[in-house]
Amino acid sequence: MSIDSKRAFKLLEKIGFIRTSGSEEELRAAKILLEEISSIGCQGYMEDFKAPSSKITKATLKVVEPYEKEYEITPYNYSIGTPKGGITTDFVYIEDGHDANLVDIKGKFVLINKRPDLKLYKKLIEAGIAGYITMSGTAIDEEDKTDIAVSRVDKKYTQYGKIPAVNMRTKDCFDMVKNKTTKIKVEIIIEDIELTSQNVVVTLEGSKYPDEIISFGAHYDSVPFSTGVYDNGAGSVIIMELLRHFKENPPMRTLKFMWYGSEEVGLLGSKAYLKAHKEELKKHLLMINVDVAASVLGREMALVTAEENVVDYVGHMAKIKGLPLNVKQSIYSSDSTAFADKGIPSITFCRFAPKGGAFIHTRNDVLDFLSTEALEKTTIITKEFSESVINSVVFPFEKKIPDNMKKDLDKYFNKEPDKEDSDENKK
Repeated sequence: MSIDSKRAFKLLEKIGFIRTSGSEEELRAAKILLEEISSIGCQGYMEDFKAPSSKITKATLKVVEPYEKEYEITPYNYSIGTPKGGITTDFVYIEDGHDANLVDIKGKFVLINKRPDLKLYKKLIEAGIAGYITMSGTAIDEEDKTDIAVSRVDKKYTQYGKIPAVNMRTKDCFDMVKNKTTKIKVEIIIEDIELTSQNVVVTLEGSKYPDEIISFGAHYDSVPFSTGVYDNGAGSVIIMELLRHFKENPPMRTLKFMWYGSEEVGLLGSKAYLKAHKEELKKHLLMINVDVAASVLGREMALVTAEENVVDYVGHMAKIKGLPLNVKQSIYSSDSTAFADKGIPSITFCRFAPKGGAFIHTRNDVLDFLSTEALEKTTIITKEFSESVINSVVFPFEKKIPDNMKKDLDKYFNKEPDKEDSDENKK
């Protein structure tokens, strides 16, 4: 059976609702995927895992000097709150958080241009700040058409301590700085909770090399406010089409198809799978990930976290097949990175929209900007590559992560706090 992008798009419509980490809607989406797997004639199952989160009962920020005005805020999950009744503190804008901006900020609430990396977070804690604010969106956003991104403090950061942390609209931050805000009152009532999330898993046993495993992955959760069809319902339905294909065309090597929950809050699903299946990982040769696809406007990408010969292989394959594909040795902020960090070569296939062509992490991630034709492009590319390696007489790649990629992985996972994080290729 050929790839059917219309069928895949219908499944995308079915899971096109907000499905955040650990929510009833995420579980509902997992059950829809299981139903589809069953209709293919495969046996799928769910693996539950715990997803740390926060329960927020109050979150307010009010400028009290030199004017009075209240602004909407969204606290970071896994941060802490203020005492009941709130705190009134000095406010200061520290831009990118250079050392020159960190002088005399003890007890103050600071505004930063971007989410702090581990190095800056440690400095802020040591400086004794009262809390920090990051920005979400643009300076021209309309409140009734935009939402404030919900972020999460990385657990690794909390080794240095916890402080209140919030996101605000960039538009409001601009307003505060332009109007020379000096003092604010903040009240946040928040508590740590644990939710249950789940991965969906299917195995097709290899006909010739059953002890050699290649896995397909895509996360199926979304961020708050977003139906997450571009990011990453599209990837989820693409690997469902590939499951159909390999069910009808039995693979020489064992295949695992995995739909990961809670990717958007720190790759929790793939990390949970890797932790629960340590012995199995010895058999894994390659992880193939699909994350963001189907945008009407876009370009096809393959981000390869493996040796250069894998990059060359993918590039040559695309040329031989006449497929327009940009190939790059890189890491990508998705579940493939978690596998690469465990020494498993990984590739993410995706379709990047030009700026304004499609949207992630907002209410604008909707079907209007996607098409069946664009969905099919990424599906075909992923199929052509995966089929060539799955059924190779001798597996063409060494199971190895090169030193330059290990360095990037260490930075991504904050294993090197003395180096700046790079935002390149991060969603």
